[in-house]
Amino acid sequence: MPMLGGVRPPIAALLCGLLAVSALTALGLGTVHEQDVPQALSDAERQIAQDAADSVGTSINASARAVRRSAASATPAGSSKPATVLRSLLPTGHPAAGGVLLDPRTGKPLAASGEKVPLTGVDAKDLARPDTGNIAPRVVTSGTGAPRLLLFARVSVPVADRKQDENQDQAGDLRGDQDAEERGLLFVVSEKVAAPAVYGAGRTGQLVDRNGKVCASAPTTGAALTAATGHRALPAAAANAANTSVHTGDVSGSVLGDGRNGLRRVTGWASVVSEDGKDDASGLGLTVLTAREVPPAKAGADHMWFALVAAGALVVIAVLVTLVLWGTMQRPLLRLHLSAARLARGVGEVPEERAELARPVPVLGFGEPGRAGRALESIRRQLLGETGPEPEQKVRRRPGVRALVLVCALVIAAWGVPLLFLLNRVPAAKAVPAAAVADQQARTEAAADRVQRSLGGSRTDLAAAASALSGASRERAAEVLRRERADHPTFRSLYVLDRTGALVQQVGKQPVRTLVPPTGEGITQVNTSGKIPAIAAYARIPAPGKAKGAKKAEDTAPAVVVAEIGVDALDDLVSRPGLGSVWLTDERHRVLAASVGFEAFQSLPSRRLTRLVAKTDAAPGGAGKSASGVLHAGTSPGEGLSVAAAAPLAQKGPAAGLGWRVVSAEPAAALKLAAYQVQARTMLAGLLALTAGSACLGWLHIVVVRPLRTLTGCAERLAAGDRRTVLFPVHHDECGSVTRSLELLRQALVERDRGAGADLAAVPAPSFQCGSAP
Repeated sequence: MPMLGGVRPPIAALLCGLLAVSALTALGLGTVHEQDVPQALSDAERQIAQDAADSVGTSINASARAVRRSAASATPAGSSKPATVLRSLLPTGHPAAGGVLLDPRTGKPLAASGEKVPLTGVDAKDLARPDTGNIAPRVVTSGTGAPRLLLFARVSVPVADRKQDENQDQAGDLRGDQDAEERGLLFVVSEKVAAPAVYGAGRTGQLVDRNGKVCASAPTTGAALTAATGHRALPAAAANAANTSVHTGDVSGSVLGDGRNGLRRVTGWASVVSEDGKDDASGLGLTVLTAREVPPAKAGADHMWFALVAAGALVVIAVLVTLVLWGTMQRPLLRLHLSAARLARGVGEVPEERAELARPVPVLGFGEPGRAGRALESIRRQLLGETGPEPEQKVRRRPGVRALVLVCALVIAAWGVPLLFLLNRVPAAKAVPAAAVADQQARTEAAADRVQRSLGGSRTDLAAAASALSGASRERAAEVLRRERADHPTFRSLYVLDRTGALVQQVGKQPVRTLVPPTGEGITQVNTSGKIPAIAAYARIPAPGKAKGAKKAEDTAPAVVVAEIGVDALDDLVSRPGLGSVWLTDERHRVLAASVGFEAFQSLPSRRLTRLVAKTDAAPGGAGKSASGVLHAGTSPGEGLSVAAAAPLAQKGPAAGLGWRVVSAEPAAALKLAAYQVQARTMLAGLLALTAGSACLGWLHIVVVRPLRTLTGCAERLAAGDRRTVLFPVHHDECGSVTRSLELLRQALVERDRGAGADLAAVPAPSFQCGSAP
């Protein structure tokens, strides 16, 4: 019967596995090279550019939405004079540089305000068609050469004076008056293209169009920034890459500049485009560039020498362990298998093979193979009648093959454990460059600004809705609330309170907790405990004026409209790729929202983070400042070090008085730094060696060591005179082959004891089976 498995496969697998780990160690560690500018800084600059691009896109989308909202709700009743309509659409303080109302039939301006709006290439008739949906913004060049952002909206104006255009054909004028009570106009707003908001000392930013022309820059001029980068073609190259990204999906990237004055410039770029590409800003073809000069790190030595030494040591261990297992286990067991098979043939019916019993059994190896060989030699001599059964003696147990396997495991562990726990460990304070900590702080400040802008925009839009609710009927008020919630998915609930605090109208979900009617408008935190944080924007509804036969309008009109902002929306605002875990905390440093799982109003995960946040607290009359550092940001020191930062939510605006903070912590090991790459690959090499050694030696113990120990016991009992125990082979390998041969020898000994003519059927029934599966 052919042998399956046995002693050779696990030993061969162990050798191959350890050699493979040594090769991976040499390749994995030998290919890590210290860079003067770590990849972590390039990745951080790319992510900073992406944050700035998202901020630009959000601002453009908010402006376009505000223009459409104004066009839909701010047309004065009872007047169709273009100048009056335009004044209502552009209230005092509007950020627009200029505005104009166009007649879609002729394309001529009917009214204008502010600077001249560049209308080159604007087809008013085509844009005013209602079947085209929302009109996408455009970036154009004004007469002075400055770029301008054009925002469009359709305006329906009531026809109050049907004879206002005496130059029109009378029949046509009457026909138009009979067909419609309103006429459509095209409202165009011109805004300055805002520079991207960038954070971090010494960082600059540019906004370029699809042709590579600089539209806006911060904090220096576009020409100065381009010269400072040392790459005058960089804006055009970034714009080209951004245009290509529409097809490739790569919407951001980074470029490492040449060294200059002991510094190297790291530049990041990102397209101003949403994930689905369907918002107002995505079609403009804008790209954000950010740049910062960083001091290059000291060039460290390559790790090839360590890789070769470690890999060579493992090769030596693999060969040594294989030779030991081959000489003390594989070779003796194979010789034992051959000797047992030879003796089994010697007790057969073929006369020529009986001479095999005359050859002694060689005793090789120590431990179980040697004991089994001595027992087999004793059985051979008993078959020849030279001796009788040897009395079973209790001898002191000596190390055997099990101890040998354990020693091999310890030798492999002596290589793997130091790599897994000790070697190539670098303190985070030395491994993490100061520029990476500064980038973490800059991105945290950008996250705080993003939350502040969202809250401020919610407050502004709610104030516009409050104006629309002034004097509106209940049905009209419900329509305004439904439209407001549809335009703001971040609003969990919208409701109106009267002067007594009673809830008058509501859309959306049930509020977590309603407000006591406040005065003015702003953002507030409604509760300080519970399962769900309640954050609300509120705006006072203006009084419509005195009502006839009534008291003051304030006595009858609803008092305030409130928008409850969902926590999920805040979670999305603070979540940014590559920023790690991010938390939004209240003035008492308790969590209101987070990018990771949290319980409402819980403390930060570690006291070190809390102390870091405390550093951002402002002195009386101050605004607070950001803080950052490398610290243990987890619940225990075993979780490793993190690059952490904290930033006040806002120093001005509606959220300034809340005392909120944005806190972030990115594991230092997650940064693409050469020191951590070497550490991770060193740990991986140690883990793979321990895994391969444990798996193969465990396999060897199961299929060889345990059956061999059982086989040795059965052979020694048979040599001691046990003729009743049937030896039943379980495995089809060397141990199984020896067991089958021992059973034949047992039967021959039984026949000899009974005489040559004894009936084999009289063999006593077995009391138990030796060699059964362990």
